[in-house]
Amino acid sequence: MAKFAGFPPATFAFLKGLAAHNDRVWFTANKASYEKSVLAPFHLLLADVVAALAEKGIPLAGDPKKAIFRIYRDVRFSKEKLPYKTHAGAVLTRDGVKGASGILYIHIDPEGCWLAAGFHAPDPEQLGAIREAIYIDPPRFQTVREELAAVGLVLDTSQTLSRMPRDYQDAADGPVADALRLKRFVVRRPLTVETVSGTGLIAEAVSFAADTEPLLRFGWQALTVLDPTALKN
Repeated sequence: MAKFAGFPPATFAFLKGLAAHNDRVWFTANKASYEKSVLAPFHLLLADVVAALAEKGIPLAGDPKKAIFRIYRDVRFSKEKLPYKTHAGAVLTRDGVKGASGILYIHIDPEGCWLAAGFHAPDPEQLGAIREAIYIDPPRFQTVREELAAVGLVLDTSQTLSRMPRDYQDAADGPVADALRLKRFVVRRPLTVETVSGTGLIAEAVSFAADTEPLLRFGWQALTVLDPTALKN
């Protein structure tokens, strides 16, 4: 069975070409290149990453054929009508379902590649459950942040409420006040071109998943109030 050998230069050449010629005529003429230089190596990468995660007992999985996001943009409600994304991305979750909460995301882009993990778009109930878990047990959440910091990771603060949520006003001066204002709980790690272009990307993705497991498990545990099966591993 073929193994992942890295994303070749053709991957980035295709994505750059698509950015310069983002239309159906160009994409149709170059679709074979997309399948060969983007989809094929991404499938191999995901298969190898999933196998390595399973060996380490990290509960993240996904079918390579389903885990990669479609390159077609949904332009129905967008002012930006370009039909194609100019990057490639894929997501792994506990049960392998793309829409599940708590993810490992891999982003391949000529403008910069990166890994991300956490709870990137929780619905109101999920966000409330995670905030409540932080509020109830600040020391535990502080421990999670310390474990992340120890491996050079900090929570993304690009989506934060300007004021404390109404139910947590009494925690406004506490140690987790900033966390209670977050709209999502995500960490990222950039990837070098050298890493993405070789087999080292497998180990890098698995290492990142292990580094972010405290955050994922905290969130999964918090979500058990909504779904008792949310922490099944």
